[in-house]
Amino acid sequence: MLYFENDYSEGAHGAILEKLTKTSMEKLPGYGADHYSESAREKIRLSCGCPGAEVYFLMGGTQTNAVVIGSMLRRFEGVIAASTGHVSVHEAGAVEYTGHKVLELPQKEGKIDAGTLKDYLQNFYGDENHEHMVFPGMLYLSHPTEYGTLYTRQELEEISRVCRSYEISLFLDGARLGYGLACRESDLDLADIARFADVFYIGGTKVGALCGEAVVFPEKAPAHFLTMVKQQGALLAKGRLLGIQFDVLFTDDLYRKIAGNAIEAADRLRGIFREKGYRFLLDSPTNQIFVILENKKMKELGEKVVFSFWEKYDDSHTVVRFATSWATSMDEVEQLGRLL
Repeated sequence: MLYFENDYSEGAHGAILEKLTKTSMEKLPGYGADHYSESAREKIRLSCGCPGAEVYFLMGGTQTNAVVIGSMLRRFEGVIAASTGHVSVHEAGAVEYTGHKVLELPQKEGKIDAGTLKDYLQNFYGDENHEHMVFPGMLYLSHPTEYGTLYTRQELEEISRVCRSYEISLFLDGARLGYGLACRESDLDLADIARFADVFYIGGTKVGALCGEAVVFPEKAPAHFLTMVKQQGALLAKGRLLGIQFDVLFTDDLYRKIAGNAIEAADRLRGIFREKGYRFLLDSPTNQIFVILENKKMKELGEKVVFSFWEKYDDSHTVVRFATSWATSMDEVEQLGRLL
């Protein structure tokens, strides 16, 4: 079988496994207080251009979203997200479980527009009954989005401006951030994101790590954030496991290099689909490719290739997702091309 189901089917990059093995018998402090974790924090601060940033390591994306949102919002506040956003659709109500409603906004190709956000906030505060409603306390974005699309620097700046004018936090989910940064089409870097977002995270699970996400507060985290992380069951005693991985990923630009492999593989695969006359749901420049397959063809291809169901297109066609990863080889891409 060929695997194009997601970008986390493989274990971890060899350099990470080597470092974990090499340091396994070292006796180190727990809960991320070890020197490898601090080294990783310093490298992330440098990459973000934020020498005073506070950095925390958590295990996975859903956990990170739930903990960050649950810790930053007050009890009467909710989080604004696109109707297609991960916290809206694919996290089993994890945010609502912490007691905070997800306030969905319309989206286009997975993205929220600054104008749509501003209209929503104006209408909310223009409603004389807003004291009886769930207050918008945060905006959640993902970059890349669920559809593999990217925000531009101008779009993110405009969104940030609206958030700050209404004094709500901007939280950017970076589970696949490496793939966004590696795209030729992207005009954003980590320093830009740190400038526009109040909190964001750098995804490791989907970009070469065994597990782990690095949460970055460019200025200051909420008071006692570490305590709230532990309260919500997200503080790893052997924090070294996460710190070491990010220390490796942020050494010699490894994070961007391996993310670039996924983009190169996706570009080649996208070209193959075009050459063979396949249709796309939308134009995604990242490592996620959304193809419209005739149902019979989908079933036939599924006998030899693992991919993801995305949505029904019509009675005879389905949208499926092919995802490349940091570990996808060009040989696998060419094999898929021959099957197509």
